[in-house]
Amino acid sequence: MGQAFGCVKVDQSTVAIKEDFGKFNDVLEPGCHCVPWYFGSQVAGHLSLRIQQLDVRCETKTKDNVFVTVVASIQFRALAEKAEDAFYRLSNTRSQIQAYVFDVIRSSVPKLNLDDAFEQKNDIAKAVEDELEKAMSHYGFEIVQTLIVDIEPDQRVKGAMNEINAAARLRVAANEKAEAEKILQIKKAEGDAESKYLAGLGVARQRQAIVDGLRESVLAFSANVHGTTAKDVMDMVLVTQYFDTMKEIGASSKSSSVFIPHGPGAVRDIVSQIRDGLLQGSQH
Repeated sequence: MGQAFGCVKVDQSTVAIKEDFGKFNDVLEPGCHCVPWYFGSQVAGHLSLRIQQLDVRCETKTKDNVFVTVVASIQFRALAEKAEDAFYRLSNTRSQIQAYVFDVIRSSVPKLNLDDAFEQKNDIAKAVEDELEKAMSHYGFEIVQTLIVDIEPDQRVKGAMNEINAAARLRVAANEKAEAEKILQIKKAEGDAESKYLAGLGVARQRQAIVDGLRESVLAFSANVHGTTAKDVMDMVLVTQYFDTMKEIGASSKSSSVFIPHGPGAVRDIVSQIRDGLLQGSQH
């Protein structure tokens, strides 16, 4: 109804292209405008000024002969002050941008190895943005942002990369486990050495205490009993210890220890004792 009376409404973030008898006349801003069609005026079309996004998937090859798919995200918009160029100069804006993206990616990525391509995504995105900005500014468009959102190698290459990563992590884990076991062995050896050292100190102190006690006993006995020698005192001490030991063995109900002479001379003494016993038995 509005167009019948020559009135046109232009929405926000949009401009309209006005033509007179098929020739560009003006850019209509958002709002209501009078376009008298009976004088040859008409609205040729509308141009959105909103930011648009185009995702481009480009397959290419790296320097080390790995085929990858690079996914680029291009954010762009038409400029109001260049609305005439943006509306008339390009028939398909998205196809034009896609062609420039293909050109830059396929000239940049083949210079890089696969690992370098992942590390230099920002550099690739900057190269694409610079080329698009330079080219699309002539057509009335502004490149707002360019992002390389993904680099997808062939599935077999991804599997090989994952296996390499897994092997490296397993190797690190094995080294850490071996190092931990090494530390445990060292600490255990240090503990055993310290334990044996302390046990040795205990035995040495025990023996020193025994020697000191025996010395004091010999000196005290010799001083109180005249005519005794140190050997007599030691023999008496040994006999006393012998009987104490036999008493403890006999007092234990679970004792299974028997002390017998075990040297060559002791065997001869045992034989003599047995012979004497037999002779005494035969005499009676």
